[in-house]
Amino acid sequence: MSTSWTERLFKLEEHGTNVRTELIAGLTTFLTMAYIIFVNPAILGDAGMPKDSVFVATCLIAALGTAVMAFYANYPIALAPGMGLNAYFAYAVVLHMGFTWQAALGAVFISGCLFLLVTLTGIRGLIIAGIPQSLRYAITVGIGLFLALIALKSAGIVVGSKATLVTLGDLHQPSVILAVLGFLLMVALDKLRVRGAILIGIVAVTILSFFFGGNEFRGIFSAPPSIEPTFLQLDIKTALTKGLLNVVLVFFLVELFDATGTLMGVARRAGLLVPGKMDRLNKSLFADSAAIFAGSLLGTSSTTAYVESASGVQAGGRTGLTALTVSVLFLAALFIAPLAGAVPAYATAPALFFVGCLMMRDLTELEWEDSTEVIPAAITALMMPFTYSIANGLAFGFIAYAAIKLLTGRVREVHWMVWLIAGVFLFKFFYIPGG
Repeated sequence: MSTSWTERLFKLEEHGTNVRTELIAGLTTFLTMAYIIFVNPAILGDAGMPKDSVFVATCLIAALGTAVMAFYANYPIALAPGMGLNAYFAYAVVLHMGFTWQAALGAVFISGCLFLLVTLTGIRGLIIAGIPQSLRYAITVGIGLFLALIALKSAGIVVGSKATLVTLGDLHQPSVILAVLGFLLMVALDKLRVRGAILIGIVAVTILSFFFGGNEFRGIFSAPPSIEPTFLQLDIKTALTKGLLNVVLVFFLVELFDATGTLMGVARRAGLLVPGKMDRLNKSLFADSAAIFAGSLLGTSSTTAYVESASGVQAGGRTGLTALTVSVLFLAALFIAPLAGAVPAYATAPALFFVGCLMMRDLTELEWEDSTEVIPAAITALMMPFTYSIANGLAFGFIAYAAIKLLTGRVREVHWMVWLIAGVFLFKFFYIPGG
């Protein structure tokens, strides 16, 4: 009976797979991305959001978005709140720019509405086609650098300095030592192809923190906390004011490139991008667009497709049954709230740093012989951590790209979409107070 409904819904035989393979693939994907249920509450908690409610929202939107991906698109790809976007939400929009987390959720909601609109109308493909490949790579690298800086700060390895802006922290602190050990463990396990390397590292540091870091054990299982403190708490009115216009644009652009790139990359690895049969890809684009919209209502930063889904594809996952397995496991994770609440910042910092390091790989894709491509890309990536803002990195990158092409007589190489985005950022800098 179970075989018949799975075959009817997911067409396993057509894709050369079976129930056992799909379940194992789903478990593999979940183990590689389950760290988000610990990291996301820690990051958004720094912005003043109730960690327990964020934990619930994280599990629910991951389960809901991935279920839509499973049943509607029949893709083996999982969704959850995105790394990088949650850091931008907490550290740039709320802590640096001074907006409330409710207003930041409003910005995520608006960007989600825009995302749905451009996906349903087909404009999404037009925008992506118009953005230079070099800037797309630079966005990934810049977010990686931004994550790395946040991670080093959270671990206490890098601290502020009046003389030099930043300097080395106290390496004798237990939190610093544990963070370094956690990072080395993650790298070693990942190299040895151990599934769930990041999650194992977080759990290991958390366990050690009870003995050496003064942490307090609160148990493992309990009924899920209330989501009420974050549910429908978004402030759309404030998000529509001038000060958040650039924030909405950043959320939108990063969601656009991150989600689309991940979806196409994982789908290509699974052999699912067949010319003339792109209907499932279009459905998957809708699934991740809807998840951003729904996530802001539940109370979390932007949701996106996870590149960790590639681990499940590597394990043989080819259909939505893999995604459905991930969805069910995220629902089960709702009952480990005490454990999630006991995870210290220096346990999740190694995960941020590890992910940030992996995002550096896109540097190899740049055309280093063409300075009109490389320099704007470098500006984009470097300005993100050095101005503590993904928005500023994007702004300077797009403006530099358009200006350098103009001054070198290569205007025809610049798509009209680049001129439009650069113009929007210029308007923001010159005419919007505090821009």
